[in-house]
Amino acid sequence: MRLVRQKVKLTANQSESGARESGRGRSPGGPRPACAVLAALLIVAVGSGCASETDGQAGADVEHHARPSAGLPGGPGLPGGPGQKAGPERPAGQGRAPAGPYENAKFGPAVRAALAKKWRLDRPPLIAPPPPAVKPHITTREGFEVNGGDDSLPPVFTTVPTKDRIVFLTMDDGSEKDPELLQMLDELDIPYSAFLTDDEVRDNYGYFGEAQRLGVGLNNHTLSHPYLPGLPYSEQKREICDQQAIIEKQYGKRPVLFRPPYGNYNGDTLRIAKSCGIKAVPLWNAEAFPDHMEWREVDQDLHPGDIILTHFRGRKEWGADMADLVRAVMKTITDKGYAVARLEDYV
Repeated sequence: MRLVRQKVKLTANQSESGARESGRGRSPGGPRPACAVLAALLIVAVGSGCASETDGQAGADVEHHARPSAGLPGGPGLPGGPGQKAGPERPAGQGRAPAGPYENAKFGPAVRAALAKKWRLDRPPLIAPPPPAVKPHITTREGFEVNGGDDSLPPVFTTVPTKDRIVFLTMDDGSEKDPELLQMLDELDIPYSAFLTDDEVRDNYGYFGEAQRLGVGLNNHTLSHPYLPGLPYSEQKREICDQQAIIEKQYGKRPVLFRPPYGNYNGDTLRIAKSCGIKAVPLWNAEAFPDHMEWREVDQDLHPGDIILTHFRGRKEWGADMADLVRAVMKTITDKGYAVARLEDYV
């Protein structure tokens, strides 16, 4: 059975079902001297007249759009679905520039335009405002509650409360391990959060260790990506809590964010997640593909604080690589006047 909301394309089965490609075990590309990178970019910028570009920054004081009611949390086909923060003092990863989230704002428009040109973006990503000193209070989205649930359970949500024109980019599973993705998002200073399935990442934990070093948050997406409401309590606990332990062992930090596969969960899911350290359950309000976007809301648009889902996928499934995906989703985000912020700074 599939639960379909009026004129809303995004469904969990559309977004995450199907065969998932096993990781190719590739490792990140080798280092390049930072001075050489910046020198080359400046030459390109001056030669192409990019110095006339102006820095863009996402605006604030934009009201939330109305949200329609949601489906049942445990229903089949429900549409639902650190690392260390790179500080200014940390050298750029692998000799690249910039060093991590929010570093790109330190570069002038010429360098930012040259970076965008290098990666074939129409224009530089907009700069997100600084994260709030106090994280916003997040509650479960209406219609996403579970029977017998209360405010003590991790909140389930699709949008972070904010008036800033920012969105959050998240990637699930981990089958495609493209070193170009690490370099591209590091140089463009586009933050994102990974929700990892151990079956997909265990062949190359080091790839996501490098991502973590570059500021990517590594979060829980279960051991094997099952439909959790169909499992008994003990099996749900193994899927969620054992993945918590693996991520902590491999990357030195126990996740506080958890995304259930397909966006499906029940009361046991949330109680188990809470018992092993989960503080919040971010789902998504839009899903990105290399050739289109799918939307949860009837207005088919982005809203301040929306969480965007995509996946670590490659040409086998999509006919496009991760760089193509980033170019497509960033065109949508930037053209609509939004910047990408780091989810862990708000949740």
